[in-house]
Amino acid sequence: MTIRFTPLSAAAILLLCSSLQVAAAADGPQGNYDNSPAGKALIDTLQKDNNVAPSTSRALLADAKYQPGIIAKMRKPAEKTMTWARYRPIFVQTDRARKGAAYIEAHRALFEAAQAKYGVPTWMIAAILGVETSYGGFIGRDRVLDALATLAFDYPERSPFFTKELQQFISLCVGEQLDCRKDIGSYAGAMGVAQFMPSSYAAYAVDGNDDGKRDLWDEPADIIYSVANYLARHGWQRGAPVAQQANVAGAHDLNSLDINTRQAAYSWQALADAGVEVASAPPAQTRVGLLRLDGAQGSEYWVAENNFFVIMRYNTSPLYAMAAYQLGREIHAYTQPGLD
Repeated sequence: MTIRFTPLSAAAILLLCSSLQVAAAADGPQGNYDNSPAGKALIDTLQKDNNVAPSTSRALLADAKYQPGIIAKMRKPAEKTMTWARYRPIFVQTDRARKGAAYIEAHRALFEAAQAKYGVPTWMIAAILGVETSYGGFIGRDRVLDALATLAFDYPERSPFFTKELQQFISLCVGEQLDCRKDIGSYAGAMGVAQFMPSSYAAYAVDGNDDGKRDLWDEPADIIYSVANYLARHGWQRGAPVAQQANVAGAHDLNSLDINTRQAAYSWQALADAGVEVASAPPAQTRVGLLRLDGAQGSEYWVAENNFFVIMRYNTSPLYAMAAYQLGREIHAYTQPGLD
């Protein structure tokens, strides 16, 4: 059989070369980060902006291991693939609530002091820790160094963000004596019991016990104060409500309302005028949002106030914020009087 080769046009050649370049870019460095162009650029940036010796950052990048499983997880996060009916039972559980109450009682003085200083209720602080790591029971299984390097250099969708987080992590390792080669966290690089990203660690972590360092792995004072500080700095309103379930049976033109918004898009009066009802109506001009969640019994509607959207600064998923809030209320039911 005679095989005939058809010459490629210039356009076809360009298309083929472009495809090969995309494939190569998609492959990324996959390790050897200290020798990659992006890695070398980060080493230079760390020296210039953070005064980290090139030998230090180069050694850390050389030690970082590519983890392909992290890429797969990042492209399919639970919050984007689960309904509220599936998501809620994972985090809002009687056992987890009781553990939260026990954690509060074990560190009662710290929680009371944090609540007094920052205005964030003890049950809300504990709920964040419960949803994030079950009060330190599971802080992740990936080295933070590996997770951040993989995402910085091999996850082009968000490479700029994770490159900055890797830069901040290495800077923290040098400046605050974190154990860069051993510290474990989430597959996204979140660290410690509170699961702070490095930039949040730098900006919001608190030395709660005044020992001269911030430790979000093993020091309860630092962990509790840091969560409270984070929420307070993002606008938590002392003593204000979070959310309440709404009745929309009498609502008219519900489809015109912005559902599952990430901000308080309406005044309460506007929702009330649209026929939305709640058990405890806020003042007319209170800014609120209307949420719809696909629950086990069908659609649930919730009116969310400012503090709900502050929780979403911790994690941008409405499912996360609602789970944290509802777990917090269950924790509160098990806590001793005085911890409001």
